[in-house]
Amino acid sequence: MNKVLSTINSQITVDYLKNQVENQYFERKGLGEKDINPAKIANELIGMLNADGGVLAFGVSNNGTIQNLYELGESLDKYRTLVYDFIQPTCDIELEDVVFEGKRIFLYHVEQDVERVFSRKDNEKVFLRVWDTNRELNREQIKKLEYDKGIRRFEEEVVKDFDLEDFDYELLDEYKKKLNYQGTVYELLSARHLTRKINGVQFYKKATILLFAKDPEKYIPSASVRYIRYNGTEALTGVSHNVVKDERFENNIPRLIDIVKLFLRTSLKDYYFLDIETGKFKKVPEYPEDAWLEGIVNALCHRSYNVQGNSIYIKHFDDRIEISNSGPLPAQVTVENIKTERFARNPRVARVLEDFGYVRQLNEGVARIYESMEKSMLSKPEYKEANTNVYLTLRNKISGHMKTIPHFIFEKIENNWFEYNETQHKILLYLFINNKATIANLVEAVKVNERTIRRYLNDFIDNEIVERKSKKIRDVNALYVFKKEF
Repeated sequence: MNKVLSTINSQITVDYLKNQVENQYFERKGLGEKDINPAKIANELIGMLNADGGVLAFGVSNNGTIQNLYELGESLDKYRTLVYDFIQPTCDIELEDVVFEGKRIFLYHVEQDVERVFSRKDNEKVFLRVWDTNRELNREQIKKLEYDKGIRRFEEEVVKDFDLEDFDYELLDEYKKKLNYQGTVYELLSARHLTRKINGVQFYKKATILLFAKDPEKYIPSASVRYIRYNGTEALTGVSHNVVKDERFENNIPRLIDIVKLFLRTSLKDYYFLDIETGKFKKVPEYPEDAWLEGIVNALCHRSYNVQGNSIYIKHFDDRIEISNSGPLPAQVTVENIKTERFARNPRVARVLEDFGYVRQLNEGVARIYESMEKSMLSKPEYKEANTNVYLTLRNKISGHMKTIPHFIFEKIENNWFEYNETQHKILLYLFINNKATIANLVEAVKVNERTIRRYLNDFIDNEIVERKSKKIRDVNALYVFKKEF
């Protein structure tokens, strides 16, 4: 039976403790680990305080075995008081003493703090949790952490004139089910620290509006996504204006992710590449979905919403997609280390999106972008930080010919592939990749003599696969292309 073990966090079940992968919000510490002591636990908790909060389960081994803290005897009291003994300033960590089937474990529930930086009392060392590891910060990194905590305050601000009728209650009910929460949606928002009481009145934070309002723009300007499709590879203005589609999407962040995902699936085209082993034309997307979707989710999750009047932009050119969001890269994240470092600019937003399964953390999501582009044999993603914005560029390898080769050419090549020899395969592949070729191009690429190349090209012309684009009988620069029509 998957029993809920925590009265503070309903996600913490027996199965969760045993099988949940350690991540930004969850850490196990077992009794047999090297150097396990109250100071070591304090370091981990400081890292969580300075990051996004979370839960540390003490008395659960790395492999998920539930141990028994009764074995510590009288020294167990040192683990009860370590928050007061080792951490400064005063912090919001609640220790939950759990007994399950005669075994005792401690659950440290850590609430992140958007304003203060926490350190050790005895040596002033500062730590930050990055995904599933704890990092000690140097002086420069501490300064960046302080700067980012200033930006984080925006999502903590309350919206005093928020109308409860503006909530997306269907989405709130989905969230309740995800977390197996038994109370009301209002109690859930309070439990997730998405509300604040002022003079006895409950108010909702801006993070809550971004996540669960039907129309966040009513309260937070520019909380939207804008898609622009350009005809060509550059953005032109004036008489050369080349925008062919301009769409704006407004909704809460989870709905925006779903809406933009469906929109881009229909906006991005499928193309073909010639598999030289099988002779089949295989359909491939213009860009792998994992890449562009992770880019959009990261932009929604980590943008600086305090910068007003600047939506997230998706600019779609013939040869690339550019995704941009406001705000510099956070904390210790740089363009050079973005695949491995992590820091959530909006930890409340990131936590809820994590609960929903939309976000896989900044470093894992970025790594997935790189991996999916590599698997699709596309250029590496390009990150750039400029004008207080972050830009992600994904480039394709789609050239104009792939949009114009008719289907009957595909069928002819596939039907006759195994009747062609290796040289004919190479000629067809070159034409497919490059759209056109001269005799000289093919001699150099295929490494056979001109006479052989001409003979095979003439065969393809006779079979209405290729056509020669020149009226001159003897034209060394004559171009050969795939036939466009019957």
